[in-house]
Amino acid sequence: MNASPIVVVAVLVVALGMAFAIGKLITRRSGRIRATEGASPAVDTSDLGLSSNGPTVLHFSADWCGPCAGVRRVVDGVCSELPGVAHVEIDMDANPAAARRLSVLSLPTTFIFDAEGRQRYRTAGVPKAADLRSALEPLLA
Repeated sequence: MNASPIVVVAVLVVALGMAFAIGKLITRRSGRIRATEGASPAVDTSDLGLSSNGPTVLHFSADWCGPCAGVRRVVDGVCSELPGVAHVEIDMDANPAAARRLSVLSLPTTFIFDAEGRQRYRTAGVPKAADLRSALEPLLA
């Protein structure tokens, strides 16, 4: 028994609609900074180069990652406005163990750590400068 062309087209339209909706949901979450305090277990960060004098923005990147350059520009700009904030970039290909320890599943992934080395915020994608600044300013007080 063959499916009629109308049924095949209807199934394709429904599948494309669902794929579009899922893509929109994923895109909306990209770059949103979310608090992680208390949500993640303590992780050894002693070898990551975090500052003990103030907050650190750490982001994972790779040579082949296009959006990682955008994260670098945003983070460099915010760190130049907030001199007490350190910036560390880790190449995921060169240090996969650090990426595994922090459960990095996609690039770019950015973390904010406080002066005590506790992970406070995390985002996947390119964060907005205003959101990054808003997350960092209370950690400087």
